[in-house]
Amino acid sequence: METKYQGEKIEVSLPKSRNFLCVIMPAYYEGIKIKDNLLYASSVISGFVKNYCIIAVNDGSTDLTLQGIKEASAEDKHISYVSYDQNHGKGYAICAGVHFADASYIGYLDSDMELDPIMFRSFLRTIQDEDADIAIGSKLHKQSKLNYPLCRRIMSFGYYVMLKTMFRLKLKDTQTGIKLFKASVLKPICKELTTPGFAFDIEILARASMQGCKIIEMPVRLNYNRDKMTKSKVSLKQVFNVFKDTMRIRRNLKHMK
Repeated sequence: METKYQGEKIEVSLPKSRNFLCVIMPAYYEGIKIKDNLLYASSVISGFVKNYCIIAVNDGSTDLTLQGIKEASAEDKHISYVSYDQNHGKGYAICAGVHFADASYIGYLDSDMELDPIMFRSFLRTIQDEDADIAIGSKLHKQSKLNYPLCRRIMSFGYYVMLKTMFRLKLKDTQTGIKLFKASVLKPICKELTTPGFAFDIEILARASMQGCKIIEMPVRLNYNRDKMTKSKVSLKQVFNVFKDTMRIRRNLKHMK
């Protein structure tokens, strides 16, 4: 069916009931392979949560991404979707999914499957056992196991140093693409979010930290699956935009204190 989100006409197929866990998977030019990735994610999550849903968000892709999402949704009742024509960025896509999610816990996961959804099992357990509000994956956790290019490791560490200086967050890595939240924490923050691009993570976590939320960093297993012939989705322009957005977030949040 069609509805509207932030004034934009969008196509949605949504869960019919409230869930314990909802995982948002943003997708931009993932092609037909998104179908297998969504079905795999659902099969993994079903092994430790029965009452769950996945909301795939097509962020303005014009290739076969939406077709793959719809085919996965037709095969698996746990898979729903949100789709719109204009590309807005990963932060916008996730907030669109969060807007339509109805669950006790909401997570988000990169749709390329470089991070395995099985990690949500330990994230859920940790949030419940330690009475935390948020569990986030961290490439800089000492127990993380990474198959990851050196240049990307250097970029991650450089961004960590900058965030440590600017925001004084007690977090080593804000950008890894797997996170889990109590819905009561994430939904209000997404309503106020001002960053549609890749830097949205830092705004979410900085706002949560200012509200006194308990955030726990978790180890991840990351398998970088792009070969030399596959172009990374993180361009130099996007890196520049992340730093520019980060500076803007810092100015905006300073005015909120």
